[in-house]
Amino acid sequence: MNPIKVLVVDDSAVVRQVIGGMLAAAPGLQVMAAVADPLLAIERMRQQWPDVIVLDVEMPRMDGITFLRKIMSERPTPVVICSTLTEKGAKTTLEAMAAGAVAIVTKPKLGLKQFLTDAADDLVATVKAAARANVRRLAVNAAAPPLVAVGKNTADVILTAASPRAMTQTTERVVAIGTSTGGTQALEEVLTALPRVCPGIVIVQHMPEKFTAAFAARLDGLCHISVKEAESNDRVVNGRALIAPGGRHLVLKRSGAQYFVEVVDGPLVNRHRPSVDVLFRSVAKSAGVNALGIIMTGMGDDGAAGMLEMRGAGAKTVAQDEESCVVFGMPKEAIKRGGVERTLPLSGMAQEILKQL
Repeated sequence: MNPIKVLVVDDSAVVRQVIGGMLAAAPGLQVMAAVADPLLAIERMRQQWPDVIVLDVEMPRMDGITFLRKIMSERPTPVVICSTLTEKGAKTTLEAMAAGAVAIVTKPKLGLKQFLTDAADDLVATVKAAARANVRRLAVNAAAPPLVAVGKNTADVILTAASPRAMTQTTERVVAIGTSTGGTQALEEVLTALPRVCPGIVIVQHMPEKFTAAFAARLDGLCHISVKEAESNDRVVNGRALIAPGGRHLVLKRSGAQYFVEVVDGPLVNRHRPSVDVLFRSVAKSAGVNALGIIMTGMGDDGAAGMLEMRGAGAKTVAQDEESCVVFGMPKEAIKRGGVERTLPLSGMAQEILKQL
């Protein structure tokens, strides 16, 4: 099998050296070049086209978003954004995601070399997943193996398991959505299609800390419904979507006939915080038959166990189909484990949500 050819584009010599070195050392990857800006990248790409591009967004001569849009319009190619972890950079990075980037890898301003070295496994897995992504799907709007790690936590570290069929049916409905790679674009398509009156929605989108607030604010400006980064004691009400904050888990709770959320700390679950499994388990426990679970595009298996628990508690469960996914990892695993009642294309998700009214 031919190695995955990677082009690194970043104006920091340290980033180019560290990322280029760790990717070159990974089996199955080949760093074809590491260059300082998009104009140099374009010259290099005229000689050989990469399979994946690792791209900074704030660079001299041409910014990363302009470069990304040029790539996606001319020859769609998987792009992994390498961005500084700041609120200031979050808006720009989200514009890059909307323009067709597959995933975000964050880098701090200080301790960069040590951070990137510690994050080597995640970066390699992200690049390999990106190489399999359905980027043509991103240009108009492939499952990757999960990371191999010892001692991967389950939702047990946050919540005990739900009791099957524990909840009686009420008139209140909750929609729980879990997604990862490709999910920022998928959520935008689904949420912008919803009218002001729709069931309350709780969402886990795998995204770094500091990025989720900007993501929620962006969606809130695009959608008829209200979208916000979740805070503890926020009520789940019709016409509102709550997005788990990066770096913390989101848990659904119930008081009488009302649902609300708690934002909680805790260890990584399935290598993620927030974790879809944690959210889905809490929905199984607190909403049961009153819930709809939706698992969408993403790499790995987070959400598969939780969706099975939701189905066991009487909830309706749906997975995004392979054709409309950017990465058919999370839905595929949920289907394999028996947690999914049926699959739907992305275009059918909004209508499915409205059926819960």
